[in-house]
Amino acid sequence: MKIRPMALAAIASTVLLVGCTSNTALQQSVDDLSAKVDALSNDVSMMKNDSQMAYDEAKRANERIDNMAQSYTK
Repeated sequence: MKIRPMALAAIASTVLLVGCTSNTALQQSVDDLSAKVDALSNDVSMMKNDSQMAYDEAKRANERIDNMAQSYTK
């Protein structure tokens, strides 16, 4: 009979302690991860622009080479 009140007291104290814990560390971790995600998104955007510029430049160079080759065959 004494086990049941002791178990209930232990469960109640655990619930109270869990409810009283601070979420500051968790919130800080979430904020840090959000900042990292934003930084990575910016990096991906910049890389996408750089790769498009490189593609356009390569395409332009290939067209020039094709035009030069056509002038020699005529």
